[in-house]
Amino acid sequence: MKHNLLFRIFFVALVSLSAPAFAQTKPFWNEIQQFRKKDSVAMPAPGGIVFTGSSSIRMWGDLETVYKDYNVINRGFGGSVIPQANEYLEDLVLKYKPRQVVIYSGENDIASGISAEQTSENFKILFSNIRNHLPKTAIAYVSMKLSPSREKFSSEVLKANGLIRDYLSKQKNAAYIDITSKMLDSNGKMRPELFREDMLHMRPAGYEIWVKAITPYLKKK
Repeated sequence: MKHNLLFRIFFVALVSLSAPAFAQTKPFWNEIQQFRKKDSVAMPAPGGIVFTGSSSIRMWGDLETVYKDYNVINRGFGGSVIPQANEYLEDLVLKYKPRQVVIYSGENDIASGISAEQTSENFKILFSNIRNHLPKTAIAYVSMKLSPSREKFSSEVLKANGLIRDYLSKQKNAAYIDITSKMLDSNGKMRPELFREDMLHMRPAGYEIWVKAITPYLKKK
């Protein structure tokens, strides 16, 4: 009996110590904790617009300022992929009860070797989860840009964009926002001057193009 009691105490202690450690090994766990900390200080009012997705959203430093009249919440995180947005959906989207969600994700998926078809399927899962939890919330998808550093993935990116566009065309209260073609020159070539030195993330000129493309699709209060 004594040995059993000692074992139980040891097991409970082990679980209590290992659970946080395990959680912290999850990709982008620390960023999610930062969102929680920020919300604990000042929780955004419900009914805003959540922008979420990968680093192109995360690094949009003046996003909330540009769209201050729309009550925008920036919840871009890391170099994330679509399934990770789905995994953290409660912290990224659901708890804010937004009137609209704007998503930019999928480019990292393609670059990691995931096919256009699977990327589209993963997006459908994300879309469905948002729609099931927030049936009245509008959902917009910002098309994947073509990045010079990832030129070899261009055809797969365009294919995935097309699949997602076709899917959204059949959904209610949903939009596909094309920024891809707007970031190309008159010959349909990528414009390196829109990108930082890594030829992946954008300079302010790139975001200016995004603002012009996205704004007409945003739901006003």
